[in-house]
Amino acid sequence: MKKSTNKKVRVLIVEDDIQTLNSIIEFLSNDERFEICGQAQNGTEAIALIDTINFDVCLVDIVLPEIDGYGVLEYAKKVKPEAKVIMLSELGGDSLINKAEAKGADYYMLKPVDLTTLATRMLEVHSPKSITAYERTSVLPDRNTFPREKTLEEKITNIFITVGIPAHIKGYNFLREAIKMAVKTPDVINAITRRLYPTIAEKYDTSASKVERAIRHAIEVAWNRGKIENINHIFGVKIYNHNEKPTNGEFIALVADRMNLDGAS
Repeated sequence: MKKSTNKKVRVLIVEDDIQTLNSIIEFLSNDERFEICGQAQNGTEAIALIDTINFDVCLVDIVLPEIDGYGVLEYAKKVKPEAKVIMLSELGGDSLINKAEAKGADYYMLKPVDLTTLATRMLEVHSPKSITAYERTSVLPDRNTFPREKTLEEKITNIFITVGIPAHIKGYNFLREAIKMAVKTPDVINAITRRLYPTIAEKYDTSASKVERAIRHAIEVAWNRGKIENINHIFGVKIYNHNEKPTNGEFIALVADRMNLDGAS
């Protein structure tokens, strides 16, 4: 790589997933075009940094503890309108992209991001003249690349991502199956012990008690990650606080009801 004579692009990274955060930090630290000037793992920390440091580009995950990425975006644009903000998200729905654009986002990228592409986009929004015409793209992704209607599987996955239920734990798949059953056969929610757990257990060659414990653990993980506000945001009302969490049945019924309201199939 040729040594650049240009001033480095100062980057603030706001990302609560430690693996993603470390990957971005490692990549940018080895690229002389960039300087990492701050990092935060929740919205409150991010806003404090926006007030105290100088940055050119801010990378912001949409799903964050305490204050979400939209709140960080709004604050950054209010306090430092000249700074550029790139939103990062595992969710690619039209409504999320439109909301980001309306609040002033300079670009929106789906995770997992290609780090080389991310670097190009940061240079592009910071200084469009530094990017060749071949590399230049529109400010936000083409909406046509994202289907307007999502499958039930995709909608459940989006909710799990938002509330912080990781895919690697056993309860993830069990909870997914439970919600699908509750969407297609609503009365199963009244027979969780007799029908729902045993049906899932049979499919995964395990016991009903292990299914119950794994689902409970998945819900506890979401609560322990402190993403309660994301849960309340999904359902449109303040249902829970940090001192309470739903039972397995309550959570399954809540998500299933949401799916039915959205016309999931």
